[in-house]
Amino acid sequence: MRKMTVLSVMVATVLSLSVGANAADAPSLKCPVSGEAASKDHAVAYKDGHVYFCCDNCPKKFEADKKKYVTKANAQLVASGQYKEAKCPLTGKALNAETAIEVGGVSVQFCCNNCKGKVEKAKPNRQLNLVFNDKAFAKGFEKVVAGEKK
Repeated sequence: MRKMTVLSVMVATVLSLSVGANAADAPSLKCPVSGEAASKDHAVAYKDGHVYFCCDNCPKKFEADKKKYVTKANAQLVASGQYKEAKCPLTGKALNAETAIEVGGVSVQFCCNNCKGKVEKAKPNRQLNLVFNDKAFAKGFEKVVAGEKK
């Protein structure tokens, strides 16, 4: 009986730690304003999710001029697992797994090699804009439902 109690406490501890861990603490998430490492301590509600920043000043800059940072904020929503790709961000068509490439640290798929080629040929900032601008984001990405895999 004692072993079962100890095991239950250990499982509960591990689960609470994993649930309490936030994707914003991952070193890959960057502040959309400064490009520095983001933290869960500096978050702003955005598109039914949260965007994470490096300090208290960056959320103020973000709120003052969202259009300037929207592409990087959208990319962070995907990188943090709050949103997932559902369709080609360029056309809104079904995804083809064979077209996957990395854009801004996120694996992105397209409907065809033409869309993939268009993004692949672009410079990194242009790639981000092609895939994560508001229009492309609305076409290709959807909110992850609690308990659902990314």
